[in-house]
Amino acid sequence: MASLLVSDTLRALTFQRLHPRTYLERLLAEDVRPDGRLPSEWRDISVNVGSISTADGSALVRIGDTTIVCGVKAEIAEPELDLPDQGFLVPNLDLTAMSSPKFKSGPPSEEAQVLSDRLNDALLAANVVPLESLCIQPGKAVWVLYVDATCINYDGNAFDATLVAMVAALKNTTLPKAIYIEERGRTTCTRKVREPLKLNCSPVAYTMGVFGENTILLDPMAFEEPLLDASLTIVLDEKRGVLFVSEIGYFNLAGEDLLTKCIQLAKQQHEFVANRLYGG
Repeated sequence: MASLLVSDTLRALTFQRLHPRTYLERLLAEDVRPDGRLPSEWRDISVNVGSISTADGSALVRIGDTTIVCGVKAEIAEPELDLPDQGFLVPNLDLTAMSSPKFKSGPPSEEAQVLSDRLNDALLAANVVPLESLCIQPGKAVWVLYVDATCINYDGNAFDATLVAMVAALKNTTLPKAIYIEERGRTTCTRKVREPLKLNCSPVAYTMGVFGENTILLDPMAFEEPLLDASLTIVLDEKRGVLFVSEIGYFNLAGEDLLTKCIQLAKQQHEFVANRLYGG
């Protein structure tokens, strides 16, 4: 009996590897996904902050088996000439080789660069950290916040997990009291006095995949991602509602009706996770 079970398991794994789309279609016909979830089911999310003692702020986030660690490091620099009262926010995501066999060691992959750009767009569009609040002295000194996230285990939906990790790390960030001394032309910091960042909002991203003609898969896992025909990411904030929507692929399923449905699904999940993640 045991040998028969092993044989069946091996056949299933071989079929999954050789015919992934057909394998997923057959599972979805039974209303189940490779990890046992329903198509309409999100994975659990957990957030732990302050996990990196050497950073000015940090967070560790898990969405299912996808795990992201994020640290914030602050440095002082001169502002841009045309933006003398604005600091800098520099987000970056590293998809490490140890996190998944699909990623290789070496320079950042194209996928990591695309995700980093999307995260930068999301943080700036939502105005999470007002860049004016990072000004120490107009035209002289501003804070640069390097928000570096690393994927240590990858099972899909890295964008949602990383955005949560970055916002949580920024909420955990404190900066030393900095004063620009005009006579000396330099900035001094008082390490004994630290101040929290001023955040405008705490956005959360909700990504949904579209498979086939009419199947929506919430929070796609790594096996599902390359099989999707399109994906939709909705970024929400508790107070400001829908901040923006981004689409990847050909999204042409019932048009406005599908978009409305996806936004409703995101809002339903947001009611559940907002207080748990950021305290509302």
